[in-house]
Amino acid sequence: MTRLPYRSAASLLLRPRPVAWIPRAWESTTSADQDKDGHIEKAPNESILWFDNLFPLKPSGLLRIPWFNPESDLTELLRRFENSSLGIMDPINLVKRAIPSEAPMKVTEIIPRLKDGGVFVKFQHPANVPAHDIEGLVTKLLAEKRIKPFFSPLRSVQAGLVRGVPWLEDLHRFPKARLRVEFVPPNPGGEAVELSQEDLYSMFRKYGKIAEITSQPWDSKVLPKFAYVDFALVRDAIMARNCLHGYVVSEAKGGGKSGTKLRMSYEERTKQHRFWDWMTNHPRIVIPVLVALLTGLTVVIFDPIRSFFVKSHVTHRFRLSNSKLYRWFRKQTTDLFHRDKSEKAGLEAIWTHRQDLIEQIRKWLMETAETFIVVQGPRGSGKKELVLEQALKDKTNILLIDCKPIVEARGESATIKQLGSAVGYRPIFSWANSMSSMIDLAVQSTTGVKAGFSETLESQLQKILHTTAGALTEICLSSRHKTDSDAALPDDAYLEAHPEKRPVVVIENFLHKGDANAIVYDKISEWAAALVQSNVAHVIFLANDSSYTKTLTKALPDRVFRHAALGDLSPEVAKRFILSHVEQTKEERKAEQEAEEEGDEEKLKVAYVRPNLRNLDESLDVLGGRLTDLEFLARRLKAGQSPKQAVAEITDQAASEILKMFLLPGRINSDSDHSWSVEQVWYLVKALAKKESLRYNEILLSDTFKSSLSAPNGESALEGLSSLELITIKTRLGRPESIVVGKPVYQAAFERLVNDPVLSAKLDFTVLTELVKVEAKNIEKYEAELISLATLPKQPAQITPRVTYLLSKLDASQKKIEGYEKEQGALKMVLSKEN
Repeated sequence: MTRLPYRSAASLLLRPRPVAWIPRAWESTTSADQDKDGHIEKAPNESILWFDNLFPLKPSGLLRIPWFNPESDLTELLRRFENSSLGIMDPINLVKRAIPSEAPMKVTEIIPRLKDGGVFVKFQHPANVPAHDIEGLVTKLLAEKRIKPFFSPLRSVQAGLVRGVPWLEDLHRFPKARLRVEFVPPNPGGEAVELSQEDLYSMFRKYGKIAEITSQPWDSKVLPKFAYVDFALVRDAIMARNCLHGYVVSEAKGGGKSGTKLRMSYEERTKQHRFWDWMTNHPRIVIPVLVALLTGLTVVIFDPIRSFFVKSHVTHRFRLSNSKLYRWFRKQTTDLFHRDKSEKAGLEAIWTHRQDLIEQIRKWLMETAETFIVVQGPRGSGKKELVLEQALKDKTNILLIDCKPIVEARGESATIKQLGSAVGYRPIFSWANSMSSMIDLAVQSTTGVKAGFSETLESQLQKILHTTAGALTEICLSSRHKTDSDAALPDDAYLEAHPEKRPVVVIENFLHKGDANAIVYDKISEWAAALVQSNVAHVIFLANDSSYTKTLTKALPDRVFRHAALGDLSPEVAKRFILSHVEQTKEERKAEQEAEEEGDEEKLKVAYVRPNLRNLDESLDVLGGRLTDLEFLARRLKAGQSPKQAVAEITDQAASEILKMFLLPGRINSDSDHSWSVEQVWYLVKALAKKESLRYNEILLSDTFKSSLSAPNGESALEGLSSLELITIKTRLGRPESIVVGKPVYQAAFERLVNDPVLSAKLDFTVLTELVKVEAKNIEKYEAELISLATLPKQPAQITPRVTYLLSKLDASQKKIEGYEKEQGALKMVLSKEN
């Protein structure tokens, strides 16, 4: 056969063919035969070469687009690229350069495979020239003259003889480094042989470095049998698949008697997650390490942010009222923003009366010693106003912590949120505590080890307070300069020498609900003690009762507190306060003048109502000197009521509050919310209505407190009622001495309740009923002991005094029951007649 020159092959590529379909170099040359079954048909004297690395693999992902047609789009780009000045880098030119001129072959078709990054070249060759000889010439040329495309400067063009039947599919199956090689019979109904790894290696190694060959498990029932061949490079896997897909392995090469056909497909390699597997298999090590890393990350990222917000909260850096524009606007509109002049004048009278106490607090704040101040007084005595508006009037850095919303918050998350809001601690993820508790519980139930994600309420509160302490320290040292005379002093010594630079922490409503949520009080007191001992801040506690000493002594056992007590106002100061409140203001005087000039009587009545101050002194004796009650009285006097009418309404309102809070049926200790009973409250109300002061121990020895069935601990009952301000327990040398009413107006309210015949009879009946039960229980106890003594086989003379004692006790209890029932009979008559 005559050897065909390369010129005829080139002319076949570049010159139109005299057939209906004209192939061009920049188009896919998929023939009509190939469109039928997706395979390349070839004559006996035709063979196929696969040229690799002619197109980049990455843009093959564009084939996923449904409307994208590679034959009409990408090939058009190739045509335009060939006509440019870079035509020498055209993929088809690379094919021309890869075919030796002396090779006895005639190119008949070029089929580009954009997805695989190469082309199939079908060629004719003489019958006496084997195809593998032509393959050898081409590979020799490519080895001597390395042809590299512009997109791959490291890998040259490779070529291989197609020994099988390539499958020209356009599915979304893109090249991978792993090949799934299935062993199928060449003809339907035949038998295939599973090739060994040695046989597979000998066939596939020539196309590139093989990383691993994995045979099918011996017990697998999956058909057809298969094996995985993992190449080191994706291009090598492409080369092997396009050259050996559909190749029939003969019996001599291990394919069995009828041969075995290789059917190949790309498959995603399962990545080995060794690190992840180790982590999931060792949760007892990984989870604590993960918790430590997350904690450290949180500290590094969020702690500086939180410290910044705490400092801004204390210094009021971003508060609107500190801006110059706001102060100017407030100065121009004083009539809109200023406090009512009558109220201001009334407070001035109080501050004048308490000026010595205000000055004393200011002196304590200027001392270099540790400043731990407690301002104690009943609710409504003006503790907060005295400290914040008078004693700290010239201070700038003040942190106010109100314990009331913190203690009353429901749930740990709400408690943490309230404390963070009080100190300006943000961002605060209060919800994360509940979620982390659930995660911790789930991990502990599955692994048996506690993860440590969740934190206790104590640790969360401690973290917030610790960050706040650091922010307060930075505020103290922020005004320190290198030019100061004491700049060389350590931080502790500097803070001790400059008490004026310390911020002031005011803790309001300390021990608001006694022992409720005691952990909050303990943590705040310990934190305040640390601030005082390190000279970081002055601390002022605002407490309502004298029980604060137990909690604070626990935090500072070796320190003496600076104590300031606020009581009720004296009658003279209370009268001045009322008169300053009801005094006619400038606006009211002006309106009254205008109404007089106009002669409008209705307008004159509305302009100013002259208060009726007759019997004011007697009314103040009943009302007392509690600041909130005096303000209430002043408002009623300005509304036109007389002092007697106003005090009567205030007394009735106080009596209603006492009745609702303490004396309604069901207000007993059954729900563990109270340590007192209704009978004990009524006993105190009756006793205090008759006497202004009661002996503490005398009350404890009464039957109602000593033998109560619902509240047997009399001291706890009195402390609970004192914390609710129904009564006040006065002390002497640290021990309780006497009991008085919680508010002066309660004295009249108690009398009002006792003078109600129906209420008094009903509650007396309740008290007697409990006393009857107490005595009946005593009788049962005496009878039980007498029965046990009677069962003795002999009656020794020694038990006679005991029997006599029990019989006398039983007789006394019986007589008490008879007396109580007689009183109950009289009370029933009252209840049946009175409305």
